[in-house]
Amino acid sequence: MKIAIHGLGRMGSQITKKLSEDGHEVIAHNRSKEPIDEAVDNGAQAAYEKHDVLDAFKNEQLVLWLMLPAEVIGEELDKWLELVPKNSLFIDGGNSDFRLTKERAEKIEKAGSTLLDVGTSGGILGLKQGFSMMVGGSQDGFKKIEPLLQTISKPRGGYEHFGASGSGHFVKMVHNAVEYGMMESLAEGYRMLKEGPCNGLDLAKAATVWQKASVVESTLNELCRQELAQNPELNGIGGVVEEKGETRWTLEVAKDISLPMPAIQTAMDVRIASQNGEVSFATKLLAAMRNRFGGHQINPDKN
Repeated sequence: MKIAIHGLGRMGSQITKKLSEDGHEVIAHNRSKEPIDEAVDNGAQAAYEKHDVLDAFKNEQLVLWLMLPAEVIGEELDKWLELVPKNSLFIDGGNSDFRLTKERAEKIEKAGSTLLDVGTSGGILGLKQGFSMMVGGSQDGFKKIEPLLQTISKPRGGYEHFGASGSGHFVKMVHNAVEYGMMESLAEGYRMLKEGPCNGLDLAKAATVWQKASVVESTLNELCRQELAQNPELNGIGGVVEEKGETRWTLEVAKDISLPMPAIQTAMDVRIASQNGEVSFATKLLAAMRNRFGGHQINPDKN
């Protein structure tokens, strides 16, 4: 299947590579040139300008996957909408606010095209493990891109269609909020092991045994195991942890419907406090987990 991808960052570049290697015809577009050249080395076709993408489709339906940060996706969709022919199919694979996604889908539909929202999870591990994708939008659009989803999910990822526009981003938003809570719980647990009354515990050993048929066995715990085995004291990690929009949006929606989410709220509060200097072994481990699954930059330890 022919697909154009705009946005060749950590996940976009991996999705491009997976699709190219599986025989799809991929048109790679990005703001900077270097990631496009890398995509070409992996089998994609270069599109250094937007019109290169349009030229690649000519009389075919344009299918364009945008893998961009939430703060720029609206502006970029508007730019593309001015250029593309009617009946184009847009895919927002980033972490957009589902409320804005619904508005954008209506705008694009009025212009004669379609927007699908595909909340995508997998981080920098997705190339080897496959991605998990949560899809919202028209059933016809979903069926159109299903061959792409089948490839991107290989070998052990998955995908599902959840309904109307915004539903895919909504499910992904809540997924990321749950992720915050799970990460916080693990980080607090390992801090207790380190600072609690049993001195000198080997945290990597604890993580290893927890990965062997324990009910807390998980990808996140495996990332903790890897970090603690390599860097038991978490040296060089400052412990400042970013918070992204998805969990904040989840808590906003929860407030609107009077739904208490104490674990997720606390996890958010810890991250915000870390940005104000309240760091600990737990926040250092949070930062290490984020780096290992998402490639997020670690704030260095100033001590």
